[in-house]
Amino acid sequence: MAEDRVYLRVLMLTIADVSKSYGTRELFSEVSLFIARTDRLGLIGPNGAGKSTLFGLILGEEKPDTGTIEWERGADFGYLPQESAPAGDETILHIATSGKKLEPDEDDYDIDYTLEPRAKKILAGLGFKEGDALKLAKTFSGGWVMRAHLARLLVAEPALLLLDEPTNHLDLEALLWFQEYLTRYPGGLVVISHDRAFLNALCTGMLELRSGSLNYYHGNYDNYLTEKEARKAQQAAAFKTQQREIAHLQVFVDRFGAKASMASRAKSKEKQIERLKEAAVEEPTEELRKMNFKFPQPPRSGLKVIDLKHVRQSYGSHVVYSDLNFAAERGQRIVLVGPNGAGKSTLLKILAGVIEIQGGERDLGSNVVPGYFAQNRLDNLDADATVFENVMSLRTNENQLTEQQARAILGAFLFRKDDVHKPISVLSGGEKSRLALARILVKPPNLLLMDEPTTHLDIQSIDALVHALKNYEGTLIFISHDVHFIRALAQNVLHVHSGRLTPYFGDYDYFLEKSKATDARAALTAGFTDGRPKQAAAPAKSATPVAAPAAKKPTPNEIRKFREEVGALEKKVSELEAKQAEITTALEDPASYADKGKFHHLNRELSAVVDQLTAATTAWETAATKLAEMEK
Repeated sequence: MAEDRVYLRVLMLTIADVSKSYGTRELFSEVSLFIARTDRLGLIGPNGAGKSTLFGLILGEEKPDTGTIEWERGADFGYLPQESAPAGDETILHIATSGKKLEPDEDDYDIDYTLEPRAKKILAGLGFKEGDALKLAKTFSGGWVMRAHLARLLVAEPALLLLDEPTNHLDLEALLWFQEYLTRYPGGLVVISHDRAFLNALCTGMLELRSGSLNYYHGNYDNYLTEKEARKAQQAAAFKTQQREIAHLQVFVDRFGAKASMASRAKSKEKQIERLKEAAVEEPTEELRKMNFKFPQPPRSGLKVIDLKHVRQSYGSHVVYSDLNFAAERGQRIVLVGPNGAGKSTLLKILAGVIEIQGGERDLGSNVVPGYFAQNRLDNLDADATVFENVMSLRTNENQLTEQQARAILGAFLFRKDDVHKPISVLSGGEKSRLALARILVKPPNLLLMDEPTTHLDIQSIDALVHALKNYEGTLIFISHDVHFIRALAQNVLHVHSGRLTPYFGDYDYFLEKSKATDARAALTAGFTDGRPKQAAAPAKSATPVAAPAAKKPTPNEIRKFREEVGALEKKVSELEAKQAEITTALEDPASYADKGKFHHLNRELSAVVDQLTAATTAWETAATKLAEMEK
């Protein structure tokens, strides 16, 4: 079909009139695509549209029913699937260098001496620590092995990268590094991704695979949305005009078709109608397979929802919080931000009661029902049960959940017919996320705690989740790396860093302004040492109110000296934060655990630094408040 063709520049890959079906199900029909060496293309479409199948055809792993796929001579490609095969006995460095020799044999000088340092630099950018390169890959989780395979592609630098959900296994810091690296990548790129910020930053064109057709849109994801709406409006107008013309002609045929004197003209009109119908513009249709749900309104809680007082939490001897204080009130929508490893997920687990606190108090308010949406979706699911059984297991005497109600809930999350009998083990990441959300609807909490809820969800599902949460009347506290999701929902921001919580009583843009952050996405994992809101110290209460003497206005010299004191205190806070980060990094090194003396010394040192930092921060905030009063 000529209208499906996409014409670009100097061609590297040509897909011409390709069709593919499985049994009676047609994935796509007569699609054509031309890719140049400098293209940056995002491939999008609903789950099950055939995006991964199209990659399989390009790779030669599958054969098209009709059509051809041709590569430019000498062009090579690299492919990253969603999941990798289990790791063997190779090291991380061996994977990243594709097993190539790094040291010459006798009389063998055909060695690329830049290969190892390039590989180690890329591994570091993707989050591997020094020393990890020589460790066996099988000692790492599947997500880290995927990072090693991603490094392999970046080191090899093929002419075309084909990436299937490459950001799923990356934390935000690694993702931002990877995104920046791809902007300078010398070859072409076709990426399947549900991360709109990633697509906006990289793509110069979008390919949408939907209803058997492949359509090209200029620009990034935001440009795609604008152009798609314009095309849809144009299509609707053309359809309306065409249907009006057909109806007008049909009136003539109905009126004069039976009259002998007008029969020939009526016949001509009938043929005209047939020609119009053959070339008819299709009526724009809404997307059928997308999540559509709303959270049942939960029981109303008291004003105070949860209160943490002087909480202490650690993992082994690694202290995460030494004196944590936090409170949330009914109806608040709070996003937790801060560096990786700062304790955001730990705080969410403490609030949810998933982990037992080691010191202090955790008090739930009146009539509070917490619900926890874990980052690892299996934490919310019974891995040995089916989709349907996971929902029916929530049946109680109170809710009297019926099989029909369970099927209706699952249907809203795209589990239909035999899908409900799938075992959890065969579900994709997106399906596990949708099922975990479906379970929340059965027993709606009034304190909803969500850790990376958008991971593995496609863009349409994320939009559906945003819509549902906007109408949710409970209290929402969440962690997310999706700036679009945060901007749509967060009314307050809580910055978590070095065991401290800094509240920003405004939305995400307010947080960016007050923290002086320059990048909306990078700010999610930044640790700030300045720009924090100043909190005035509470005035001391006196048993007997007395008239305060008139305050003496400070001299310019006194203000200058006090400003120097505040600067010194701020410098001390920054130094202690840096020291805390240094010790925390050392404690994260597995080598620290081998030397017990060193480990205990580091832990004692960390506890001392945390105490000093708490005192220094309090002194700095009090002094900064006083300075602000003096300068009025």
